[in-house]
Amino acid sequence: MSEQRLLVWVDGGARGNPGEAGCGIVLQWPDGRCEHHTVYLGRTTNNVAEYAALLAALERAAEERRFPVEVYSDSELLVRQLTGSYRVRARHLHPLWQRARELAATLPGFSISHVPREENCVADRLANAAIDTHRSTLPRPRPLP
Repeated sequence: MSEQRLLVWVDGGARGNPGEAGCGIVLQWPDGRCEHHTVYLGRTTNNVAEYAALLAALERAAEERRFPVEVYSDSELLVRQLTGSYRVRARHLHPLWQRARELAATLPGFSISHVPREENCVADRLANAAIDTHRSTLPRPRPLP
């Protein structure tokens, strides 16, 4: 029997860089439940929005801490920084990266993988909906610059 995992797709974006930003999160629980979430961020950068999506998803997953979490993102920078392939050079991203690592360490397992944009279209649509509506279904993660 294969291990039960929480599957998560995240996307963040800003219209302009910086600009109005939001993120989208899809969580597919092992029991078949699927959650779609938006988080409106206000004015920030694309990279901060990508981290905000990951942090919001990890905070939601940490509420239960029952399953290993497998994250998918179309942000190559985010994935490579979290896997250690890239250093976090931007000072303002370092606390976000650190918080993501801390949250991941509280889970029974964590992995993050890069996927093409077309495989992340639902999270992308949710991120755009967050910007369009200025609405959030999850709290804005802390700390964000």
